[in-house]
Amino acid sequence: MNEIRAITTFVRAAALGSLRRAAVDQGISPQAASQAVMQLEKELGVRLFHRTTRKLSLTEEGQRLFDSVQPALSILSSALGDARRSKEEVDGLLRVSAPRAFGIPVLWPYFEEFQRLYPHVRLEVQFDDHFTDLVTERADVGFRGGPPPSGGSIARRLVPIQLIVCASPAYIERNGAPRGIDDLAQHRCTGYRRANTGKLAQWQFQIGDEIVYRDVPPIVCVNDTEMETQAVLSGLGVGQLGSFNAAPHIRSGRLVPLLTQHVTEYGALYIYYGHRTEQPLRVRTFIDFMIERMADNRAFFLDAAELRAARAPQRGAGGGRARRGLVPGA
Repeated sequence: MNEIRAITTFVRAAALGSLRRAAVDQGISPQAASQAVMQLEKELGVRLFHRTTRKLSLTEEGQRLFDSVQPALSILSSALGDARRSKEEVDGLLRVSAPRAFGIPVLWPYFEEFQRLYPHVRLEVQFDDHFTDLVTERADVGFRGGPPPSGGSIARRLVPIQLIVCASPAYIERNGAPRGIDDLAQHRCTGYRRANTGKLAQWQFQIGDEIVYRDVPPIVCVNDTEMETQAVLSGLGVGQLGSFNAAPHIRSGRLVPLLTQHVTEYGALYIYYGHRTEQPLRVRTFIDFMIERMADNRAFFLDAAELRAARAPQRGAGGGRARRGLVPGA
């Protein structure tokens, strides 16, 4: 027996004074309505209605049941209506998880734009450098940099993450630019300590078909990609930055890309989520919004032509002019 259907039919029959009217109200046949009420009476072991050919009235037990379940059914009906409307209206709570590194430089401007377009969505953003399990953390949508996320989520690649060696024009003017990977040992360099592991990130270089990893001792080490970018912009040293941080400053002339023949990709930025058919409209709208604005968005990486153009000799280039720690970068 479908107890909710049976109780709903019982309540509508009591309110309308007729099983036939209750059947029409529920979109079922009169026989099905009558059967549902009889099954409910059998299950409870009490008679709920006095029945005559012309009249339907509640027994004492039926009246007590009606008084008890009607408020609960109203709450249930309201809750079901809210759930249905979530598939039709862009409103309600939207939980998003993302790494801190992509917060301000990449994602936040789009979050602001989405909020302006859909002001009835309550956006709750958790910046976390650990991978977020959407089910465990009760998040609707996640972002991740590096390899694609696993664990049953649907992942969509947005933009590549390039690792680009950069320096400011002022640093190159004072200290020259490294001509090769080995020249980095003669320069002041910045470093990034991974927030989730505490380990100093190795520098990565594309050499032929292989990716080579090097330990580059830093003169300045931080655990925040924006702060490392600022250190390089300030001329404190040479840094290997993510393209999402570096590309806008390279295009504006505030940073100079170096060793571009060795640029490598550290995976990509992904958006991931559960099955779309189960998502409220606000979640599906947000996913479509972010994909439309970010998929292959060249604002966050350098294309092949830009990398080739950057290989031209830089003013003051020279690998041996700066010794680590001897020439100030400020």
